[in-house]
Amino acid sequence: MKKVLFIICILIISIGCKKSKYEIETNNVLKELKLDNNKPWQVNEATHIGVTKMDSLIKGFKNSKSNDFTILGEFLSKQTSYIIKNCDMKGEPHDQLHVVLVPMLDEISLLRDNIENKSKKDALLRLEIYIKKYFEYFKK
Repeated sequence: MKKVLFIICILIISIGCKKSKYEIETNNVLKELKLDNNKPWQVNEATHIGVTKMDSLIKGFKNSKSNDFTILGEFLSKQTSYIIKNCDMKGEPHDQLHVVLVPMLDEISLLRDNIENKSKKDALLRLEIYIKKYFEYFKK
C-alpha cells in the first residue's frame, strides 16, 4: 500500500510540475523581468492599446483556424510599430517593458519570415506567453 501511495505521489508531482518547453524558453528570456514593488508597472496608453490589439489579433487568428502566419505577423508588426512610435515611457518601467517587448519583436519577425509553419507555430506559442507575461507585469 505504501508503494502505491508513493507512486501516486510521484506521478502527481511530476505531472503538476511539468512545464512546456515554451514556458521554459520564455522564462529564461524573461529572467530579468520583475514587478514594481510587487505591483505591475504603469505603461502609457499606446503601449497598452497596442499589446491588447496584438492579443486580440492572435485570438482571432486562432479562432479562424487560419495558417497564414505571415499575414498575422504583418498585422502584429503594425501594432509593435504603433507602440514604438508612441512610446514616451522613461526609466525603470521603460526598461522593464523592453525585457518583454524585444522577445515579442523577435517572434513576430519569425512569423513574417519565409520559414516552415512548424517554426511559425512555435513562435506564435512563445509570443502568446510573452503577451500573457505583459499583462501580468504591466497595467495602464
